[in-house]
Amino acid sequence: MSANPLAVFDLGKTNSKLFVVSAEGQVIDEARTRPIWREQDDLRVLDDGALFDWMKGELARVVTAHGVDRITFSGHGCTFALTRGDQLVHAILDYEQEPPADIAARIDAMAPEFSETFSPPLPLGFNCGRHLLWLDARDPALIGKAEAILCYPQFWSWKFSGRAVSEVSYLGCHSNLWAPLKDDFSSLVDRMDWRKKMPEFASAGSVIGTYAVRLEDGRTVDVAVHNGVHDSNSALYFYRSLGFSDFTLVSTGTWVIIFNPASSLQTLNAKRDMLANVTVDHQPVATIRFMGGREYDVASGGWTKPVSAEAVASVIAKKAFALPSFAPGGPMPGQTGHFIGPVVDGEERAAVAMLYVALMTDLSLDLIGSKNTIVIDGGLVKTGLYASVLAALRPDQTVHTSANPEGSAFGAAALVFDAGGHNPFVNDCATATAATIAGLEDYRLRWRQHVDALTGQTQDDAKEKCA
Repeated sequence: MSANPLAVFDLGKTNSKLFVVSAEGQVIDEARTRPIWREQDDLRVLDDGALFDWMKGELARVVTAHGVDRITFSGHGCTFALTRGDQLVHAILDYEQEPPADIAARIDAMAPEFSETFSPPLPLGFNCGRHLLWLDARDPALIGKAEAILCYPQFWSWKFSGRAVSEVSYLGCHSNLWAPLKDDFSSLVDRMDWRKKMPEFASAGSVIGTYAVRLEDGRTVDVAVHNGVHDSNSALYFYRSLGFSDFTLVSTGTWVIIFNPASSLQTLNAKRDMLANVTVDHQPVATIRFMGGREYDVASGGWTKPVSAEAVASVIAKKAFALPSFAPGGPMPGQTGHFIGPVVDGEERAAVAMLYVALMTDLSLDLIGSKNTIVIDGGLVKTGLYASVLAALRPDQTVHTSANPEGSAFGAAALVFDAGGHNPFVNDCATATAATIAGLEDYRLRWRQHVDALTGQTQDDAKEKCA
């Protein structure tokens, strides 16, 4: 087991980050950048060259400064790369773009049954297979030119190591490409003859090669390249590695992704953005999600400071509500996010937005049958009261928050440390104290009534099962 630090590239859709984690499990350096998404041939695609240059430059810096001798990756979902030799066959698509309606109608009819993939039919590129089919419809010869179909973290491990591999937690993430109960590729992969494009599997965290880092003084230093992992599955691994067992993970960032391993897959309703994720050790896990971080940004008007209890109490008293949905996907599809009640702005608007995300989380926890311990990870903890409001809404469950908001990066690090036989992380999660805010329970009831009115559903209808 190396005593040198590890570099983790945590590659988000909006922000990509580097964390240098010491052998003692401490972050000793970090850096951030914003990926560039540009227009090309009427598509929005990643400027992978700019991001790679940033990654190489930062890696050289931290190798020099800290003696980093290994790297790994966690990456946002819904993204893939087509490669041949050492080149991309096609630029990497931004998953937030919808195919033309005529193409969408054709390719959506090709999706495997939900009972096979546990991938709900989703818009844009939220199913990787949907965007692969879109590229195929645009140019039927394109995928044939590719030697490999790489998931996003594996694209970066390939860029650094030269070795193309697959990884199950990413392939199993509502892609339409994986059949969790068979632990194998889906019927779509075989129907499209893509299986031969899928590289051999390597475990998340395992060593797959080396990269020669060129330093400013002209020297080169080899660092080990470890296979990457899907970001929210990485967070789930991190909390399991800390000793949590029977728990529901609420992983927050651009998405709020809720994993409840205790829930049966038969509770999943494809119409409510419920799905099966697949853990790094190939186990399907019941999941529900909505774009909570994005929705908070939109609904709050871009508020970035904590929200006070006074602002929350004020908007509850005023009966100001935000109703779904302010971004695509989620358990309330087809609804357009809007406010009702008195007009609010500034911190009060942010308070309504925070309550909205907490109530959407609460609804999602009901839909996924969560009755066990809750662990909250990620950026929404920074809003201040999100965890304590959720604890007040769910008094029969203990709610833990992590002092570390970067569970996906730490999960990737834990996978590397575990592969080396020594995981230094300790459980420093805190128990959230339930907020005491007058009128919160009545506010929750009224919000649920408004939501039911939008869809014409009762709560019993909302829990309809999908085989």
